[in-house]
Amino acid sequence: MFKSFNPYCLIRPALFSLEPEKAHDVTLRNLSRAWKNNSLRKLLKARNMLLPTDLMGLPLRNPIGLAAGLDKNGEYIDALGQLGFGFLEVGTVTPRPQDGNPKPRMFRLPKAEALINRMGFNNQGLDVFLANVARNNYQGHGGILGLNLGKNADTPIEKAADDYLIGLRAVYAYVDYVTVNISSPNTQNLRALQGEDELSQLLQKLQETRQELADHHGRHVPIAIKIAPDLDQDQILSIAHLLPRYGMDGVIATNTTLSREAVKGLPHAQETGGLSGPPVHELSLKVISSLRRELGPDFAIIGVGGINSGQRALEKVQAGANAIQLYTGLIYQGPRLIRECMDSLREAPQFFLDGHH
Repeated sequence: MFKSFNPYCLIRPALFSLEPEKAHDVTLRNLSRAWKNNSLRKLLKARNMLLPTDLMGLPLRNPIGLAAGLDKNGEYIDALGQLGFGFLEVGTVTPRPQDGNPKPRMFRLPKAEALINRMGFNNQGLDVFLANVARNNYQGHGGILGLNLGKNADTPIEKAADDYLIGLRAVYAYVDYVTVNISSPNTQNLRALQGEDELSQLLQKLQETRQELADHHGRHVPIAIKIAPDLDQDQILSIAHLLPRYGMDGVIATNTTLSREAVKGLPHAQETGGLSGPPVHELSLKVISSLRRELGPDFAIIGVGGINSGQRALEKVQAGANAIQLYTGLIYQGPRLIRECMDSLREAPQFFLDGHH
């Protein structure tokens, strides 16, 4: 099928000539500049992006979201909101500012359209984040904003719940949903929180604190848990059993992988960190379909990992996802990928039959 020209192809070689983290910053700054310029803003604005979807009780314009990690401090919410996403997830934010891991900490694997990152939750902390969120116009125009919460690197793992609760309390009044990130491979021992006992304790505290906050603020803010692709079947079953028990609203499947099977022999393949992009797609599909089998038809699943085409977006939904998120695919394909995903999902009969309406 003939595809219309993608202008991002003109910019990408220049961006890819820069060190990846630098390219990331340059892209966001330029996007923000374009958004502030009235004539360029009209060009940016995506049109006809309606495929109304309910996710965790939230009314989305469409089921295509931005994954966390691109806008860590919520600095670019309005500009990103113009690109056609149905929802944005910003962060990961930790209670206190932290620098993350030493640079370089992000690597491209262009042959696989993949990235490896070991950023380590670099962010400016909750205070700066909340000041940025308070300035956005995106939510006022019906945009749905989620925040991904992490723990500080120097918070001992046995006190991890304290960091998540500090985050939940601070952001509750400002965001539409909260994601608790227990699956980044770049914060020491974080993934241990996916174990049954650790997860039970964390979820119980989240449930109790959210109840207090809901009573105080008069509204229920959904909580989603973001999990890893590197889980065995027993771990997935245990997570699927615990999430509804403690009143969680959704699960994001999945984060980056530690596996290097799919990129063996490629330059940078041996760098430490989480691998994202197409090599994660199949791993994430397995987790999604196992979760859907266990959780039944009504629990919200957000599918993420390796979506670089409309077809792959569709495969996520066919596996059981109610909505999807993009990140690495955007780096390689540009914003047109959002439209391509939209067109594929719009033509998918099961998108409506499965109760995604």
